Amino acid sequence: MVLHDEHSEFDGETGEITQKVETMFGDANYTVAFEDGQEQGVPEDNLEAAGED
Repeated sequence: MVLHDEHSEFDGETGEITQKVETMFGDANYTVAFEDGQEQGVPEDNLEAAGED
């Protein structure tokens, strides 16, 4: 997955979803692991499928 969040140090980087958590409002938030760390609480709208090479 590619993260799109201008406030994240991982903006534009490709990572792997390691966890999905549903909020009390029924929305999904994800934990995405990158080569140099991870980002927690990422909303689905900030993720895009990575292209296959």
